[in-house]
Amino acid sequence: MFLISTIIHYAVALYKAFKKFLMGSFNSAPKINNTDSQDDGLDIPKGLSTPELLQHVKQLRGESQPPLLSRYFLKPMNSVISQDLTDGLRCLKLNSVSRVCSAPISDPNHIRLLQWNLLSQTLGQNNDGFVRCPEEALTWENRKFLIVQEILQNSPDILCLQEVDHFKFLQNILGSQNYEGIFFPKPDSPCLYIEENNGPDGCAIFFKRDRFDLRNFDTRILEVWRVQSNQVAIAVNLVVKQTGREICVCTTHLKARHGSLLSKLRNEQGRDLIRFVKPFAGDRALIICGDFNAEPTEPVYSTILNCEFLKLGSAYADIKGDSDECNNKNVKDQVANGCDKLQKSIQNEPAYTTWKIREDGEECHTIDYIFYTKDHLKVKNCLEFPHGDEIGLNRTPSFQYPSDHFSLICDFEIVDAAQTIHSQQEKNKIQ
Repeated sequence: MFLISTIIHYAVALYKAFKKFLMGSFNSAPKINNTDSQDDGLDIPKGLSTPELLQHVKQLRGESQPPLLSRYFLKPMNSVISQDLTDGLRCLKLNSVSRVCSAPISDPNHIRLLQWNLLSQTLGQNNDGFVRCPEEALTWENRKFLIVQEILQNSPDILCLQEVDHFKFLQNILGSQNYEGIFFPKPDSPCLYIEENNGPDGCAIFFKRDRFDLRNFDTRILEVWRVQSNQVAIAVNLVVKQTGREICVCTTHLKARHGSLLSKLRNEQGRDLIRFVKPFAGDRALIICGDFNAEPTEPVYSTILNCEFLKLGSAYADIKGDSDECNNKNVKDQVANGCDKLQKSIQNEPAYTTWKIREDGEECHTIDYIFYTKDHLKVKNCLEFPHGDEIGLNRTPSFQYPSDHFSLICDFEIVDAAQTIHSQQEKNKIQ
C-alpha cells in the first residue's frame, strides 16, 4: 500500500511539473494581475480617414524620428515573360517589385491578410534581451505608433496578431477605421510575472466590418498529449458581405525555445491546432497563420502541409515557387519530374521572418507563416522583406521597426474549388 501511495505521489508531482513546463516556466514569483489600462489616456480625434490618422500618429511620435522601414509588394510587370494558359495570369520576374505600397484590390473576391507578431511590450522591454536596441526605441511611446503605421499603410482586410498585450489600444485605433477585434490571452502569460505589465499577452484577430460579417468564432488552449499548454489559438468564420462567400481564419503562437523536446511539443501543438480548426472551418476556404517558432525543417511544418484533409500550402513559398517556374526552366523540369512538394515549399520560404540580436548572439530565422487551402484560394501578391543593409547592423526592433518579427502580408483571391482543380489539371498537361 505504501509503495502504491508513493508511486501515485511521484506521478502526480511529475504531472504537475510537466504541466508547469508546458504553461511557461518554473517561475516562483507571484502573479501581478494588472489590467489593460496603460492607454486609457490616449485621445484620438474622431472621424479621421486612414491617411489623416497616419499623419496624426506620425505627428504624435515626432516628425524628427526616423521613418518606418520601407517595404515593397511583388507585382506583375507590363512586359510578358510567358503566358500561363490556365488562368491568363502573367508570370513575374523575381526581382520585379513595386517601389510603392500596393493598394488592395477592390474586387470582393480579393482579400488582403496581415500576419504579425507585434512583440509584447512587457516582454520586449523587460525580458527579451535585445542588447543592440536602444532603450528609447523599445518604449511603448515609440513603438505603438510605428505599429499603427505598419498596419494601416497596407490596408489589410484581416489582421492576425500575436504577443498582443495592448489590445485596448489596438481596439481603439483600429476601431476608428472600421475594424472589429477578438482577443484571447495566454492562460499563464509570462507578462503577468513582470511588475510593469499591462495584462496578459495573447492572440488577436481583427477584420473590416464593412467587408465581413462575423458568422462565429472559437478559441482554444492548445494541448500537448492531452495536457493544456500555455499557447492559444483563435478561429473566426467570416462572411464576405458582397458575395456571401465564407472564409475561416485561424491564428496561433506556438511554444518558443530551441531543442528536440521543444520541437516535439510544437509538433503536438500543431496536431492539436488541426484537430481544432478542421471541424470549425468545415468546407470553407481556410487561412492558418501565426508565429510557429519553427523553421520549415521542423516536424510541425510538414504536419501542417501534409494534412490530407486540409490540403494547405504556404503562401510565401508558393508565390515564389510560381515565379521560379515561370522564369527558370530547371525548376519547371523539377516540377515535371515530380519534385517533392514539401521540399519545394521548404526551399522557397523566405530567408527570414525575424532578425534580432540578443545576449547570446544574432538570430535570423524563418518561423512565421501564412498557410492556406489551395483548393479555395489563390495567392496574388505578397509583401517582401527588407534586406539586411536596409534593416541596419543592429537589426530589429529599432527606431525604424517596432518588432523583432516582420509582418507578412498576402493578397488572396477566393475561387471555386472545382475551378482550382481544373486549372491545376490543365497546368499539369502543359508541363
